[in-house]
Parts: sequence; structure tokens; C-alpha cells
Amino acid sequence: MKDIQSIENIEIVFLTMDDYDDIKKSMQEAYSNMSDAYWKRHQIQTLIDKFPEGQVGIKVDDELAGCALSIIVDYSKFDDKHTYKEITGAYTFSTHSDEGTKLYGIDVFIRPKFRGLRLGRRLYDYRKELCEKLNLKGIVFGGRIPNYHQYADTLTPRDYINSVRNKEIHDPVLDFQMSNDFHPVRVLKGYLEGDEDSQEFAVLLEWDNVYYEKQSSKVLSAKSIVRLGLVQWQMRLYQSLDELMQQAEYFIDAVSGYRSDFALFPEFFNAPLMADYNHLSEPEAIRVLAGFTEEIKNRFTELAITYNINIITGSMPEMIESDLYNVGYLCKRDGGIERFEKLHVTPDEAKVWGLQGGTSIKAFDTDCGKVGVLICYDIEFPELGRLLADEGIDILFVPFLTDTQNGYSRVRHCAQARAIENECYVAIAGSVGNLPKVHNMDIQYAQSMVFTPCDFAFPTDGVKSEATPNTEMILIADVDIDMLRQLNQLGSVRNLKDRRTDLYNVQKLGV
Repeated sequence: MKDIQSIENIEIVFLTMDDYDDIKKSMQEAYSNMSDAYWKRHQIQTLIDKFPEGQVGIKVDDELAGCALSIIVDYSKFDDKHTYKEITGAYTFSTHSDEGTKLYGIDVFIRPKFRGLRLGRRLYDYRKELCEKLNLKGIVFGGRIPNYHQYADTLTPRDYINSVRNKEIHDPVLDFQMSNDFHPVRVLKGYLEGDEDSQEFAVLLEWDNVYYEKQSSKVLSAKSIVRLGLVQWQMRLYQSLDELMQQAEYFIDAVSGYRSDFALFPEFFNAPLMADYNHLSEPEAIRVLAGFTEEIKNRFTELAITYNINIITGSMPEMIESDLYNVGYLCKRDGGIERFEKLHVTPDEAKVWGLQGGTSIKAFDTDCGKVGVLICYDIEFPELGRLLADEGIDILFVPFLTDTQNGYSRVRHCAQARAIENECYVAIAGSVGNLPKVHNMDIQYAQSMVFTPCDFAFPTDGVKSEATPNTEMILIADVDIDMLRQLNQLGSVRNLKDRRTDLYNVQKLGV
């Protein structure tokens, strides 16, 4: 398996004939138990010529890791008992039709060394988005059942499928398809010639496009909906870093399961690790905690790639030479990493821990648009939000840690003000519970929320979604980026456009 920590970039690309040698090699590795199981050069050329958008590869650091090949078919011309040879026009793909009704999956494969990174899920998500964009009824294909030969003497194919569905038997292909929202329709007999592992049986699998519009000739525009997953973290004692990260992965798995684009953790979520150092002074204990930051960053980077989600890590202490800072990381699902700093430290943080304020603020480009991050106290300084707005952010993330309700209220109300004045979404996430064995971290109060501007297209109170106060939970919310564009041009008030820049301006100074 590829070392996750060494990955710098993951991207989906349209295949060209320049990729053919890599495609052939990848198929030979993926189907090592099937002789001559690769598409010939003229077949790949035909697919690309007929339907270029349907032929994509996924590359890890510019190395082809896998592919997804598709055609569009008029499904009314076939019944639910077709074979692979029939649906592909005897492998010529003459059955492809731009006027077809369904996307048919010809092939998906991932090279063995890249398995475990959930790359196949990314390819299926691309197919779903393509299906929505082209306004097709859904996706259909015949799925192999490669473990069936082990049970063929005792189970019919139907019984085998039911056993897999009930988790009594593991089938790597069928389990994967069903976990990606494809539902079995029927058993296909004699589907793929030479598939001995499946005894030439397959499962007809379908995914329905809920956005399909009957007889619509309109091509749907790119989706503007971004899904946010906020983690309202329970402070509790952990025996080790592994145990703390196991809990973090649990939440990432949960929000990723809802196909969230971002996961947001709170400020100093890793503070429970200081319990073992309570015999030290507060400044000494937090500096020991800073020793975990590099490892935590690396693990979040792995999780971002594995679960295909952008992760805002909350914040952690970090030592740079002899100075202590409060920093966090944006770990992108394509392998990229961005660093952000807390610029304003509270009087308590400076007095008790000796924290220093950072010097850098910037917006970050992501696959869901530009975002910014301000850590807790920083949200109470409106200049910072305005600087990020000038860089074009759509979403502002605020990991915070507050011990009392009045401290939380400062963060909450200032965050809501930033959403209104900067015409952006603001998501805040904090910790709840208590840490009686960690000095200066005794109690926490939080209610994680997502704020919006206040105009007709948004909630009247500017609150998109809110968690239950002081309860461990996740909060999932969808935000529509296109609505921000409309607000900027057509809003009842237009805070960004109406600024009197002839009288005043906010700008960053060189540091």
C-alpha cells in the first residue's frame, strides 16, 4: 500500500491516449488473476472519442492509481438480463448514445498498491456528479461477486447476495458497491465470460439520480452546495495519542459518511493529553503537549486522504525555536496542507502559558472555493474577517475553546457579525465537558453553529444550523455558495459593495 504520509497530490483527470500504457499496466495489476484482462488500445481510443467525460483516471503524485470507464446507453433497448458483451456492443461500445438515459459503468479498477485510500469512492462520486450534470436517470452496471466461488457448492447466487447484505459474508466488490449507495436489482447469469471467481454471475446494481428532470434538455450547472461537518468534541481523559486519534477518526468517519466536504475540530481539542503532565507547571505541560503536534498533523493528513474530506484540525500548541504558538492545519483531501495561526492571544493564554501571537493570515484555495480560518479570540477582531473577505472567502471556520457561557457568547455574536458584514458563511465548533486533571483547562462550554448572512434567501435569524449546547455531537449543514453571489449583487443591503473605501480601508502590513 502507498505510504499516505508521502502523498502530496491526488487528482481526477480525463484520460487521453498518452495514458494508455499506464492504463494497461494498471489493469494487469488490478486483475492479476484474469488473463488478458485489459482493454486494447483501439477500445480505449473508441471510449475517449465517443464519451471523453466518462473516461477518467485518478492520479496520486502524477502516477495513475486507477480508472473509471463509462458509456451512456438507451436502457429501454435492454432488459435486466443482459450480458456484458451485449451492453458493450461486443466490446465495440456501439451501444453508446449521447441521447441515452443512463450512465453504464464499464469498468472501475484501483491498482493494489493504492488500495485502502478510498480512491474508488472518489471515482464513484465523480460518476454521480457527472450523472447529475448530464441529467441522466441514474447509474447502472453489473457487479462481479469474486468470492462466490468459495460458496457456490452451498449457496445460490441470490442466497450469497443476501448473506453479503446481512454482513454474514464479506465480498470486497459487492460490499463496496452497496456502501456507495448502489442497490442490487437482480442476479445476472453468464454476465462476464471467463469470470471464474464469480462463476460468471454478476449483480445488477443501480443508483438513482434524485435530481433527474424528465425530458429536460438542460445540462445542470456545477453543484454549488458545500456540506460542513462540525465536531462538538467532548473533553475526556485519554490513555494515549492513539486513543485520542481513534476518537477523532470516529468523528471523521461519521461526517464523511454523510459526504461532508469539511470536518471542523475545536481549538485545543488535544488538551486531554496534558493529564499525564499535571505534575509540571502549566507552561511546561503545554510545551510537552506541543511535542505531539507534528504527529497529529501527519495523522490528520492521512485521514483527509483516506476519508476524502478536508479537515480543519482545530488548533494545537507548536514550538518554533523558543516561542510557543497556537496553530492549526487545513489538511486537504488531495494531500495538500495549509497552516494557520492564532494572531491574538488572550490575557490568560499569555500569562499562564506564555503563548505568542502569530503573524500570518491568508485565505486558502480548496476544491470547494476559498476559505479562511480564525482561531477563537481572533473572531472578535473584525479587521481579520474583512481581510479574508477581501481575498474572496466564501466560508470562515472558527475553532474555539471557551470555559464560560459569557466567553462563548462573545465568540458566537462576533462570528455572526462576521457572516453579515462579510457576506459569507461562518462555522464555529467548540469543546464541551471538563478536564479536572488538567490545570487551566477545567471546564468548557460550547454550542457549535453555522451562521449565514441575513437576507430573504437565508434564515431570518442568520442561523443555518445549531448543535445542542454542552453535548457531544456532530452538526451537519449544507451551504449554497451561489446564494452568496446573488446576495452580493441583489441583496437588500450589500455590505461589501457599499463600503466607503474613499474614507477608510483595511489592509495587511508587511511583517
